[in-house]
Amino acid sequence: MLTLSFVTGTEPGKWFTRFRERTHHGGLATIDTDDALGELISGAADLALTRLPDARISDEFYVVELYREAPGIAFPKDYFLTAAEGAVKAEELEGEIINWEVPESGEVDAAAVRDALQIVAANVGVVIAPRPLLKVLSRKLVEHRVYAGAVDTAVALVWKKDNDSGAIQDFVGIARGRTANSSRQVAPKRSAREKTLAKQARREATGGGKGRVSKKSPSRKPRKRR
Repeated sequence: MLTLSFVTGTEPGKWFTRFRERTHHGGLATIDTDDALGELISGAADLALTRLPDARISDEFYVVELYREAPGIAFPKDYFLTAAEGAVKAEELEGEIINWEVPESGEVDAAAVRDALQIVAANVGVVIAPRPLLKVLSRKLVEHRVYAGAVDTAVALVWKKDNDSGAIQDFVGIARGRTANSSRQVAPKRSAREKTLAKQARREATGGGKGRVSKKSPSRKPRKRR
């Protein structure tokens, strides 16, 4: 059984389905959380789908970046930007209250974004964060658009080096686009009896099985014509 934690705002459902259909690792348990890396560090998860950067990631972890998220901005439904088309620019926010934005460290605190959006829903200020995160958390309470005044965010799979496994490698491969035909899979272990039966079947298929040896009838000697 593989346990994977995924951070709020990511949607890895298609990978879950492919992993369950293509592999034989005893199933997949998932944890939807604001702190996927925290679940990994605590031992509750074997693998985490999380945002980068994160100061808690050290040389003890493997990190595989998968994709990047566009920055977004959330604002009240009756805000003047509601009618705007295209990405919102930084100069359009002059004098505006920013309840939360990605800090210089680049780390995204999903729980803090969630709290800040409650303030926006009360018609106060804006929030700048990865747009997929805003899309999930807004729940039609606020509007959101692409924001041109910030950098995008990386999303990656992270796991402990000393806990690497075939199940983790298979999931990473699927997330990176490996197909069913090329998917690296660890076959389930067979019992000793199953191995013996398989060996016998191969031997018989190649004609090497033990069977009766038919006796050849003695050949007749040619007779001379008289």
